[in-house]
Amino acid sequence: MTKKSNDHGGGLDGAARQYGGNRTDWIDLSTGINPLPYGVSGIQPDAWTALPDQTAATNLTDAARAFWNVPDTAAILAAPGASSLIANMPRLAPTASVDIAGPTYNEHASAFELAGWKTDGAAAAQVVVHPNNPDGRIWSIDQIKAPLRIIDESFCDVMPLQSLIQHAAEPGTIVLKSFGKFWGLAGLRLGFAIGEPALIEQLKTMLGPWPISGPALAIGAQALRDHDWANQTRMRLEKDAAKLDQLMTAKGATVVGGTTLFRLYDAGDAAEWQDRLAQSQIWSRIFPYSTRWLRLGLPHPMDWSRIEDAL
Repeated sequence: MTKKSNDHGGGLDGAARQYGGNRTDWIDLSTGINPLPYGVSGIQPDAWTALPDQTAATNLTDAARAFWNVPDTAAILAAPGASSLIANMPRLAPTASVDIAGPTYNEHASAFELAGWKTDGAAAAQVVVHPNNPDGRIWSIDQIKAPLRIIDESFCDVMPLQSLIQHAAEPGTIVLKSFGKFWGLAGLRLGFAIGEPALIEQLKTMLGPWPISGPALAIGAQALRDHDWANQTRMRLEKDAAKLDQLMTAKGATVVGGTTLFRLYDAGDAAEWQDRLAQSQIWSRIFPYSTRWLRLGLPHPMDWSRIEDAL
């Protein structure tokens, strides 16, 4: 397995050093985080001062089970961000060969590489990002055949009907969910592993006691129960993604794919586009494996005029 660079969205501090301005001056379109986050309210003071209790943890997992229609026979584990779960996936099986279809989110390959896994030979584990980051590819369950099946649904909350969660209880299966993307609260550091109970129990042991903060337990449970907010957000994101596509195609870019939280374009010279946008303090995402692909997240409603002027 060749070494993967840990390229990510974000990095506004570096962009500001290169192009000028303060972090607060910049519009960050390099991530796929909802620019209108869920409104946090009503968090009790003891969420900050007391050790998280089992009741709070159960409230969160019950809300997650209902929101994602998790099968009764699948287990759920909340974690301090999906990244912490991704880092532990290689520890669920003896080191062997893994199949990770790319290009995709590079942390999966990095985690398996660090754990000594290879990419040649019959795959003992398979990772799919569904929908894929960055091109939005959708997978079917019959394409995921390894004994250990890891289905990363970090961006699937914008298209819940495409979820493969109904297969979560099947042997060797884990579905990963990210809270920070759709709800726009990436700083909360909350993610979920949903899957075969024996695998989830392994992960639980790896994470140790009290992996989730009291505020994250409370906010996560509140947000996951707010189905009206989720439905309204999906409709808004769909409209905004279409608007961004119209702006970009009018300037000569071609839509490659993506989701309604991020759009992927063939921009010809992606680095030139990134540089041009950065001159207006708008940060975008380019990739080490493509000179043509440019990925843009969605702007806050107040930032559309700056995007249009920069383009």
